[in-house]
Amino acid sequence: MSKKHPVVAVTGSSGAGTTTVKRAFEHIFHRDNISAAVIEGDSFHRYDRVEMKAEMAKFAQKGQGLSHFGPDANRFDLLEGLFRDYGESGTGKKRYYIHSDEEAAAHNARLGTDLNPGQFTPWEDIPGDTDLIFYEGLHGLVVTEETNVSQHVDLGVGVVPIVNLEWIQKIHRDNLERGYSAEAIVDTIMRRMPDYIRYITPQFSLTDINFQRVPTVDTSNPFIARDIPTPDESFVIIRFKDPQKLQIDFPYLLSMIHDSFMSRRNSMVVPGGKMGMAMEIILQPIIERMMEARRV
Repeated sequence: MSKKHPVVAVTGSSGAGTTTVKRAFEHIFHRDNISAAVIEGDSFHRYDRVEMKAEMAKFAQKGQGLSHFGPDANRFDLLEGLFRDYGESGTGKKRYYIHSDEEAAAHNARLGTDLNPGQFTPWEDIPGDTDLIFYEGLHGLVVTEETNVSQHVDLGVGVVPIVNLEWIQKIHRDNLERGYSAEAIVDTIMRRMPDYIRYITPQFSLTDINFQRVPTVDTSNPFIARDIPTPDESFVIIRFKDPQKLQIDFPYLLSMIHDSFMSRRNSMVVPGGKMGMAMEIILQPIIERMMEARRV
């Protein structure tokens, strides 16, 4: 961990909704004029899209599964090295995984390359004048027998909807935005489950703050759900690992977020429609204190 070059990691499973937290941080960075080195978790995959399909076929022939949730398909060592190097010197290397034609066009124009969706951009140096690293992805606090990414994180935020809601969000996103069939998406969920249990879930015991969305409508069979429950059809449970360390002022938060309440001494509940607002109110003073500590 580092006061001079802090690392902020937002971690959540595929379909968990980490984009909402990313947007809240972007608003904070903009208001406070903070320069963040943005790191995308997908950029630390071990294989590009074509290579991944080939490796999955090899694993399947051996009766084994390969998923983006586990170490066989990722470079956790490089991610840990980036967090360590940035914390020590404010430097490191990053790249991008290209998801779409639009992203390919933008990166090709910037780099003078001819890359396609499913490929990686070349590694680049992180600019030397950034205030912090902001990571968003699957493995911001992952721990294995060989690597410990979490030990280098100054602020870890988990986005953890209950699993049925997570699956509903993933099924709808992958079907509508990526064109995958419902059967293919369910197969992916099943194939990833062992790695989900071993490498994704344990991270949420290491995070400083968890945001867990809980629907108030029936999601008992996520595989036939026609709609994603709306924010107004849910509550968000916010758990603070160490409220004193983060200087959390619960009376202030309860007064600012209407209809919120405490469910445990370190947990509060807010209406789902106020999740983004709650994130900004909670996270902004924490980030500002981190920036003040840099100047000491």
